[in-house]
Amino acid sequence: MRKILLSTLLVLSLFSSFSFAQTTAKNVTKDKPLVAVNNDGSPFVNKKLANGLEVIVLPDKSVPLVTVEIAVRNGSFTEPLEFNGLSHLYEHMFFKPNKAVGIFRCESFLRNARSDARYMRVYQAENCGEKLKFKQSIGSVNYLGNIGQMGITYNGTTREEVVNYYFTTTSPYLSTAIKFISDAIRFPNFDAEELEREKKVVLGEIDRNESNPYFYLNRALQDKMYYKYPTRKNPLGTRQTVTSATVEKMKTIQERYYVPNNAALIVTGDVNPEEVFKLAEKNLGAWEKRKTDPFKEFPIVEHPPIKKSEGVIVKQPINNVLIQVGWHGPSIGKDDAATYAADVFSYILGQADSKFQRALVDSKLAVAADITYYTQRNVGPITLTLVTSPKKAKEALKVAYEQIEKFDKPDYYSNQELENSKTLLESRDLFEREKPSTYSHTLGFWWSSTGIDYFRGYHKNLRAVSRKEINRYVRTYIKGKPRIGVALISPEGQATAKLTEAELIGK
Repeated sequence: MRKILLSTLLVLSLFSSFSFAQTTAKNVTKDKPLVAVNNDGSPFVNKKLANGLEVIVLPDKSVPLVTVEIAVRNGSFTEPLEFNGLSHLYEHMFFKPNKAVGIFRCESFLRNARSDARYMRVYQAENCGEKLKFKQSIGSVNYLGNIGQMGITYNGTTREEVVNYYFTTTSPYLSTAIKFISDAIRFPNFDAEELEREKKVVLGEIDRNESNPYFYLNRALQDKMYYKYPTRKNPLGTRQTVTSATVEKMKTIQERYYVPNNAALIVTGDVNPEEVFKLAEKNLGAWEKRKTDPFKEFPIVEHPPIKKSEGVIVKQPINNVLIQVGWHGPSIGKDDAATYAADVFSYILGQADSKFQRALVDSKLAVAADITYYTQRNVGPITLTLVTSPKKAKEALKVAYEQIEKFDKPDYYSNQELENSKTLLESRDLFEREKPSTYSHTLGFWWSSTGIDYFRGYHKNLRAVSRKEINRYVRTYIKGKPRIGVALISPEGQATAKLTEAELIGK
């Protein structure tokens, strides 16, 4: 599943580096949406244009709002060392004035020049002759005249395996929003001065992350787990790579990944699917397809397995002790069955009355305990997280590893717990659909990391998960397998806890 935590550990997700947004967007929710449901139970319809662009539509007539989103298969999993963090920087450049905005400004100067010669001087100073050459490709830009009236909420995020951009507005502005996002993705400017300004903004994000102790827990775990290609799991990037970004590198990212056969247009809310398909064809149908699939020309790396279990102690000024143990989990396209089993098993362990929770939380050894799996095409991590105290850290670790040894025992969970976890997973997805303005991000995530067909059959495949498949998942990826254990603890806490690296890996 997506990277979420199942209990009181939600706060930790604020400090992980998988997602970075430019702005804080307020979304509008509603009650009891009315959605079109396909025969397979999925609430969305999709169509692929001739140029390869996937168009996904989730109609909901409850409230006259629409969200228009473009998702791109880009992110840190595409980044060699010299490009680390530049997918995120590209995201920041997306909403900067593009060539359509330049045309709009120049046409305005030209109209005003008829009554005021000063505008002609501005027209010439702005190099409008060159800018207007794109008019034939872009078409009318009159929609920009009332863009300020749309009341748009817009944002963008970057993760390991997807970058997305979205607008939420009222339904009468559907065509305007699609046109805007089309011009933004197809005709960027990459102004050098704007790039320098955004580099400072991204560097500020790095500073904020590095000022938080929890950042070092996540980085230590990820860098050890993906030791050969750590940049491929670090969307934030580094100060060095962000500082070294150039317009040429932005253009390289665009040429490789910002192409229709590597993108999806997702529209949710008060829309008619056929109208969306027509608008997509009108505005994005001429977007030129990349001749070669970017992932064939630039294949994603193969992360080598963890060679041996290893423990790391990270000292930072915190009160409690945070412990994470990570394993390489299943990858989409290689072991899909295990990804469904991983989701179901995580939900079994996350329930308050599970043996796992009773052994660690009810016993008061830990404030919170969880094991999660993050669905990814390129090696999804399995992560055990414990929040405990210096005095109880050793015992909490000992009990956690004792629980792991019992994961595949016949009596570790009941058949009812198994079925309940499936119901809870389904219910979570159904609940998220009640807010189409954010469910578009869910669709974009699944489209990019798994393919839309994986998500279309998600509920059915969850229901088919058996105890046998969960045991195979546990034995293949967790029990007795090499792992990385990291403890985030203060120097004073470590003086009390006296944790050892061996204890972190259950030795």
